[in-house]
Amino acid sequence: MDTMPATPAPRSAPHAPATHRPTTPATGTDPDGPPAPPGKQPGRAGGRDRYFDLLRAVALFRVVLYHLMGWAWLPVVFPSMGVMFALAGHLMARSLKRPAVQVVRGRMRRLLPPLWLLGAIGVTGMLAQGWSPDDDGHPGWWFLHLGFWVLPLSDPPHAEGVAGIPGVLGEDWAAELAGPLWYVRAYLWFVLLSPFLLKALRAVPWATVAAPLALSAALEFGLLTLPGERIDSAVTDFGTFGACWILGMAHQQGLLRRIPRYAVPCLAAVVAGLGLWYALRQDFGTGHDLDSLPFAQALWSFGTVLLLLHLSPSWAEWPRRLRRWDRLITLLNSRAVTVYLWHNVCILVAATLYDRLWGFETLELHVPWLLESSWPVLALTWILIAGCVVAFGWAEDLAARRRPRLWPDGPVPR
Repeated sequence: MDTMPATPAPRSAPHAPATHRPTTPATGTDPDGPPAPPGKQPGRAGGRDRYFDLLRAVALFRVVLYHLMGWAWLPVVFPSMGVMFALAGHLMARSLKRPAVQVVRGRMRRLLPPLWLLGAIGVTGMLAQGWSPDDDGHPGWWFLHLGFWVLPLSDPPHAEGVAGIPGVLGEDWAAELAGPLWYVRAYLWFVLLSPFLLKALRAVPWATVAAPLALSAALEFGLLTLPGERIDSAVTDFGTFGACWILGMAHQQGLLRRIPRYAVPCLAAVVAGLGLWYALRQDFGTGHDLDSLPFAQALWSFGTVLLLLHLSPSWAEWPRRLRRWDRLITLLNSRAVTVYLWHNVCILVAATLYDRLWGFETLELHVPWLLESSWPVLALTWILIAGCVVAFGWAEDLAARRRPRLWPDGPVPR
């Protein structure tokens, strides 16, 4: 489920589409260890799988592209969130060979410091622009909800309608800053539930895999109603992406290998096709895409993830044609949390800065097509994301108890 930032409207077409809920990312590198040196990556049994690293990097890029362009077909071509939850579930199942409390504590340690850094900067900025306890209806609730910036068991609060910085940071930047945090909340709950999900998977495997899809169907067709927006959003996200997380665990446990190889593509096509059929019946299109159709998203993501896991090669080393991308993919995996947390704000700043070019009459008269294009904004967005990697990425190293590095695109120094 993806969120796109809203930008101030220029005199021509804006560079960012209407706001949705957020999709992308990911937990970044394997919390059990840093990336291995290029060309010496251990195979699936011993460490990193470069095929999974490739999927994670593609998911991140697709998230940024979608949040800027808003093309409804992008989540169909590559359902990033389903893929990312599946990869995280796979790694979580592998880690649970150790004591569950130790694993859960380690995952939380890896996830929370980058969020705390974002919150320290973002909440300070919101307070400086007039956010106060009275904005939440009751000061007591405001202070209580601020605790979700420390432990995001629910969506952290944010200011509404803050002004931003004219010409640099668009209006309502706080909503864009907080938009991706639904993923952090969902990921945290998946981590907390994983020891129980793994036990259920070993006891009744296929019922456990199908349970989130059944939950999503019950919510979609009104068979189950939930009190409160916070509870409803958390349960909806579990129903939408829980099957992908459990599929990742099932893949790590070898359960998918019990299915005849010819049956997996057929099952994946049927489930994904059902999800796409349902989406088309619900006026699927721009402004009403998979992210606004949880049940269709659940089915399509499940089918796609099942096929990707079925096809997954075990890449101990990069195939020759992909070796040129090794450093970039390593960087994106090493800083996946930073890229995900800051990309919405980077899109907003890039669009706001680029729209200032409409103030140059020569450009407006002679190259209006260039000012209307979103591709230069995408390039500027990635430049700003690179700046965030340098400025804030060290928090991921500290969380992993590694020596901080500004640009981790290679092997970790001993």
